Amino acid sequence: MKTLLLIDANSLIHRAFHALPPLTSLSGEPTGALYGFSSIILKILTERKPNYIAAAFDRPEPTFREQQFKDYKATRPETPHDLRRQIGLCHNLLETLTIMTFEEPGFEADDFLGSLVNQFRTTPELRIIVLTGDLDLLQLVDDEKVFVETPHKGVSQTTLYDEKAVVQRFGVSSKHIPDYKGLVGDTSDNIPGVKGIGPTTATRLLKQFEDLDRLYEALQGSFFETASGRDKKLYEKLLNARDTAFLSRELARLRLDAPLNSVSLHDLSSRGLPLEKLIPFFEQFGFKSLINRIS
Repeated sequence: MKTLLLIDANSLIHRAFHALPPLTSLSGEPTGALYGFSSIILKILTERKPNYIAAAFDRPEPTFREQQFKDYKATRPETPHDLRRQIGLCHNLLETLTIMTFEEPGFEADDFLGSLVNQFRTTPELRIIVLTGDLDLLQLVDDEKVFVETPHKGVSQTTLYDEKAVVQRFGVSSKHIPDYKGLVGDTSDNIPGVKGIGPTTATRLLKQFEDLDRLYEALQGSFFETASGRDKKLYEKLLNARDTAFLSRELARLRLDAPLNSVSLHDLSSRGLPLEKLIPFFEQFGFKSLINRIS
């Protein structure tokens, strides 16, 4: 079984930036996020030894989601200046490692990763691991085929999610995570959901009705007429927020049609660690511990 590793670059860079103490190079340049991102990538390359690899970045331009909902991610603070510079350096790291990257105005990195998974998930004898700090990508999990790996405890350890782990985390299967977020929303992305619906209620509803479509079909039919008491109030709340629930699900759902420009699996072949280029790259930032690790 061969492995395709897909890297959600921006989420890992942000995680490293906030998880590690500030670091600077000998010239005084901030390097904490670059160091953390480099450490994660080296760990996964040496432990997983993927046969194929690619990464995706977010772009600063508005995406189609802002067109659907102008307040999407509106509550997120502006990217710190020290971090913006390091995102470019992380681009340079991946270029040094000869890892193909994907980005396009109007799309998020998540959409490229979803599109890559969609293109290659039916390839025989291939398993896909998505490396990310964003649990939104758990909707891509497909047992025995697609797994999501997330760092925790800073950036030193990771958790590998299969379908069972997704259900343990959210109470619903991977394919129903967008329905779940349609009900509970997502404060990190400013997705509204249905006001007053929390994780416990959302899980109960989805176990009963499976998805938003069947839930609202039932509420608009005889099921609602026979409800009483607390359920009656809950169902009225859901009916009044129908449009918001479906909009929230659409915002949370990954696009699977990001422009991949006819990339083939062979194009993503891993070439290992090019020490002749990688060691000088780390030397300019004083990353002696990373040099020792790969030497």
